[in-house]
Amino acid sequence: MALPLNDIVSGARASRGSDIHLVRGLPPRVRIDGSLTDYPGTYPLTSEDCERYAREMAGAEYKKMETIGELDLAMTFPGGIRCRVNLFRQQGAVSAAIRILAETIPNLDDLGLPPAVSKLPELNRGIVLVTGETGSGKSTTLAAMLDRINHTYCDHIITLEDPIEYIYTPDRCTINQREIGTDTKSYADGLRAILREDPDVILIGEMRDLDTIETALTAAETGHLVFATLHTNSAPDAIDRMVDVFPEGRQKQIRLQLSTTLMAVLSQQLLPRRESGRVAACELMMVTPAIRNLIREGKTPQIVSALGTSAAEGSLTMDNCLISLCRERKISADTARRAARDTEYVKRNTGI
Repeated sequence: MALPLNDIVSGARASRGSDIHLVRGLPPRVRIDGSLTDYPGTYPLTSEDCERYAREMAGAEYKKMETIGELDLAMTFPGGIRCRVNLFRQQGAVSAAIRILAETIPNLDDLGLPPAVSKLPELNRGIVLVTGETGSGKSTTLAAMLDRINHTYCDHIITLEDPIEYIYTPDRCTINQREIGTDTKSYADGLRAILREDPDVILIGEMRDLDTIETALTAAETGHLVFATLHTNSAPDAIDRMVDVFPEGRQKQIRLQLSTTLMAVLSQQLLPRRESGRVAACELMMVTPAIRNLIREGKTPQIVSALGTSAAEGSLTMDNCLISLCRERKISADTARRAARDTEYVKRNTGI
């Protein structure tokens, strides 16, 4: 008989797991330090096991999943373990991907990010982007930056999240956290309403469409500080992703808006440490006058070389970060090579 779901979730958290996968024909699997491993003492799940787990998590919403084929939800398991859940159908059976959310917000200084990141919560307007693939730690970085603001300034913070991941405890700031699908219909609807809610700081869980990006640019232009995420792998890619959402006739205007509102782009990935655990490798683009000019003129390919010459302002390329991590023996040479943008450059500078 399959283990109770509560036991799997609590055991996964105790093992520092980040995700749980429930798939017919496979034992429950847990992602620990980036790698999937079978949960101890379990057996391959049957279709009935998977459906029972899904019904337990979805409750009355299960019929919606049956109709449309997938369902997003947030839930709290016994012991106060908060999770983000996605249920979906595949090959006639139900599968589940469960993300275990962190209990506490880490201190920004403990995340191993580039030193200039600590200056970003001090901004009073503009857009700060955090980019990277799923599971790269974007939400954790943003939460740490917002919590720094919470303990430093007397501002009004409003977040739009899908779902809410970290729960903030208001200190000096007033904080409202809104969940997509529960507190507002969509990012675009919630963001339009935010501008009437007297915010100082806005967090957008993900920049997904034209309306969201356009409203975020407007918010930044009108004196708000906007934090947001994008699923891109580099700072220049983030700029192109935002611009390319718009029709060609509007792209010049959007580049102009971005050149005046964008303050920084932090691109990150989590890599396996030499011993155990994971470490963040980052690319940070602090937007200098030279980079603003490149954005405005649509010369984003040249931004990569501009990053290398703006180290004094705090910018850092991903490859230089990988070289530093390798020299500090935090990651292996092979890990640095596989994560590199320019493999030959990393090889030359690490002696691989």
